[in-house]
Amino acid sequence: MSARRAAADLLVAVLDEARALDDALETTPSFSKLEGRDRAFARALTNAALRRLGGIDAVLSKFLQRPLPQDAAHARALLRLGAAQLLVLNTPAHAGVGETVETAKAMREARGFAKLMNAVLRKVAREGPALLAALPPGADLPAWLMTRWRAAYGDEAGAIAGALRDEPPLDLTVKQDAPAWAETLAGALTPTKSVRLAAHAPVETLAGFADGAWWVQDAAAALPAHVIGNVDGKRVLDLCAAPGGKTLQLAAYGAQVTAVDKSKARLGRLKENLRRTGLNAEVTCADALTFRAEEKYDAVLLDAPCTATGTLRRHPDVAWLRKPNDVRVLAGLQTRLIAAAADLVKPGGRLIYAVCSLEPEEGPGVIAQALEQGWRRVPIDDEEFAGAGDFITPEGDLRTLPSQWPEIGGLDGFFAARLERVPDA
Repeated sequence: MSARRAAADLLVAVLDEARALDDALETTPSFSKLEGRDRAFARALTNAALRRLGGIDAVLSKFLQRPLPQDAAHARALLRLGAAQLLVLNTPAHAGVGETVETAKAMREARGFAKLMNAVLRKVAREGPALLAALPPGADLPAWLMTRWRAAYGDEAGAIAGALRDEPPLDLTVKQDAPAWAETLAGALTPTKSVRLAAHAPVETLAGFADGAWWVQDAAAALPAHVIGNVDGKRVLDLCAAPGGKTLQLAAYGAQVTAVDKSKARLGRLKENLRRTGLNAEVTCADALTFRAEEKYDAVLLDAPCTATGTLRRHPDVAWLRKPNDVRVLAGLQTRLIAAAADLVKPGGRLIYAVCSLEPEEGPGVIAQALEQGWRRVPIDDEEFAGAGDFITPEGDLRTLPSQWPEIGGLDGFFAARLERVPDA
């Protein structure tokens, strides 16, 4: 019951308090008290509910005469979590129903709904699986988001939504000899040479972690650093750098890296990863919009703040935290960040612009504006690095979709473009 109580608190934090799940995991007392299997279960249960929330709510609506009151946040959360156990995690009905109802009875905020919960979840156990299976993949997501994806990607939107239903594998970027580490860790190499683990023990216990042989990084997130080209011995600026996967890549490639981010906490994790891997970078806490340097850089990698809609496989809470207007607001910020980068890169130097967003305004839309402001596109060649040919757009940019690589577990949605500063622009 303590794990289900913690999961209810986490779900309330995300859906009723608009807090990121990562933040809630660090600050929710009921979750912090859990250990081992209970902790893992609470986290898995919360993720399952968020990943299939739209479909879960559609099923629950069939058995509720009216929605629960607005102030019944914990009861609503427990009902959703009970349904997630029955519909997503395949928990036996006696446990999924019984333990959820007992948890409600033990909670002051939810005990008044225990009887209703028992009746509804029993119906979900009997009839819910067929109802959920009949829903289209887009039913799991906010309607506004699916509308956008259908407009941008047509029929592929359904495949993207479908790819978000499953827990993603774990990807690692290896400093050297990726094939050997794939064998050591009982993983597999992706086409772009990330090491992918379908099943694994806690990350900290895996071979090579303590020695700093690798770091966790989605295969798509590892692509933009490749696009810069040869950086050995060159001065490279990593803007909006935390949590630092790209900083580590650039350092491993021999670059003299300066990593800039405005979050001290996130930079703390970056520094820890630098220590663990034995790689070097200058780390600066500053706002990328106002950061200045005495000497300009050979290249800048800007992984800009974005809606992060390409990362819903790993962060399903993002779908429910974002609002339609966020796309426009963040596209404006991204345009300003590219303009700020113009003062940081040498004439003829390169800027790699990247976002983990599927929204066209944050990718091609921002680049279209940059091309009018003193930048020119340097098209990415599909032969530049192995395995990425399917990701190159006709314009020469990089675009990955969660629906790609379906046979090996997909990857995050990313966009990257390579720009060059026009001399005297």
